[in-house]
Amino acid sequence: MMKLFLIGITALLLSGCVLKEPTKVKVDMKNGVGDTIGTAILEETADGVEIALDLEGLPPGDLGIHIHEKSACKRPDFASAGNHFNPLEKKHGLLHPEGPHAGDLPNLIVGEDGSVKATITAPQVTLSKGKTSLMTKDGTSLVIDESADDGMTQPSGDSGERIACGSIGKK
Repeated sequence: MMKLFLIGITALLLSGCVLKEPTKVKVDMKNGVGDTIGTAILEETADGVEIALDLEGLPPGDLGIHIHEKSACKRPDFASAGNHFNPLEKKHGLLHPEGPHAGDLPNLIVGEDGSVKATITAPQVTLSKGKTSLMTKDGTSLVIDESADDGMTQPSGDSGERIACGSIGKK
């Protein structure tokens, strides 16, 4: 019986059916009424996680964007996403001398037509295992705010209400 078990495990390993850490994750972004506004493709790179955004239906101007600590994106306010992802317990803001949160990202610049195609890098996070992994047991999310993040104000940059959210996933 043990021999049969070992043969089965060996066949499973050789077939490539082993759980692997993702190197790329697709995130479906939705607005407060549940409409899909586009996608974010997260990809592990040597510099952190690259986030390729292709979005529409947003208000024009500069908008805050952050990675949050939970994957829940319950409409309409997305409060279920929790706080900014901050496993290293730093202060908020890309400009703060005691920051930033791992989930702090540069503002998005949305065109007059409400669309944005941009790639940003989150240098303090990973899709691999570890303290700064976005693939936690509760998952994480990508949240867009109605105004620009000022890069300093605690705890979240004075960037207004959350207007879009996408679940990054769980372990």
